Parts: sequence; C-alpha cells; structure tokens
Amino acid sequence: MNKFNVKAFTLTAGITWGLSMMLLAWVSSFGWGIRDVSMISGIYLGYTPTFIGGIVGALWGFVDGAIGGFIFSVIYNFFVKKVKK
Repeated sequence: MNKFNVKAFTLTAGITWGLSMMLLAWVSSFGWGIRDVSMISGIYLGYTPTFIGGIVGALWGFVDGAIGGFIFSVIYNFFVKKVKK
C-alpha cells in the first residue's frame, strides 16, 4: 500500500469540493437543486443560487474540502504505516 501525498490530496479535495459547490449553485439558479443549496447555505454563509453565491460557495467548499482531504489523508497514512509493520 502506498501513502498519500498529503499536500496533493488536500489541494485535490479542496478544488473538487469547491468546484462542485460552485456548479451546484449555478445549476440551481435554473431551478434544479434549490433544496440542496438552501440546506448547504445553513452552513456556508452567503451561499445562494446565484453567480456570486456560486463564487462564495466555491471558496467555502475549497476550505471545507481541503480540511476534510487533509484529515482523511493523514488518517489514511497513519493506518498504512500500521499495516506495513
């Protein structure tokens, strides 16, 4: 088993989640997924189904995804080290 590159995985998770939040907001401005955006807006302040709301969601999503990606990769690497022993 190979260890994750923590920095690369953190950036990848942040970018992926940030883009997902942005696209969800932009798509919901056409009427699809409005309930999802309204649920997430309870956590991500300023996240709305608008162009600017998508940018705000991308920033929140990047930070949230990066934190989650960092935690996941550190825990994964910890268990990979334990299994190799």
